[in-house]
Amino acid sequence: MAIGERIRFIRNLRGMTQKWLGQAVGFPQKTADVRMAQYESGSRTPKEDLVKALANVLEVSPLALNIPDIDSDLGFIHTFFAIEDIHGVRAEKHGDEVHIVFDGSKRTMDESIFKMLSAWADQAEKLRNGEISKEQYDHWRYTFPAEDTTQRWAKVPSQELSDMLIAALKEDKE
Repeated sequence: MAIGERIRFIRNLRGMTQKWLGQAVGFPQKTADVRMAQYESGSRTPKEDLVKALANVLEVSPLALNIPDIDSDLGFIHTFFAIEDIHGVRAEKHGDEVHIVFDGSKRTMDESIFKMLSAWADQAEKLRNGEISKEQYDHWRYTFPAEDTTQRWAKVPSQELSDMLIAALKEDKE
């Protein structure tokens, strides 16, 4: 989720209008809604000082708005927070383990994502059980979905090819 989408998501969560948020961070009343619409649509990218001001008004960390750097601990956790917002995941503790749960029965979880996660879990289980090697597991992950056998992945023909095939079928019927 890009920064503009995060701003819109959290603004809506807080029940704020674009105009109100824009004015709260210092834009003139006349242009506040237009400026916020530009940031939310991605046509403009807020500078760091504006990100901090938006975060302050929205009562969130600037990390909750920025596109997270998943190589940092804070970026990693904020990535999961965004995934929770988008796909309805949750964190659960089971003894000494923490599990990230993607519930396929939730309406917020896209069925195709759940299928992909299930395929990943299947491959990880095969690795743990010694059915495949670490190299095979890595090959599966880094070539996904090409090597995935749990789902049907099809390439969609170009519009030109599709039109040509339809024309040929119509000719055959005549």
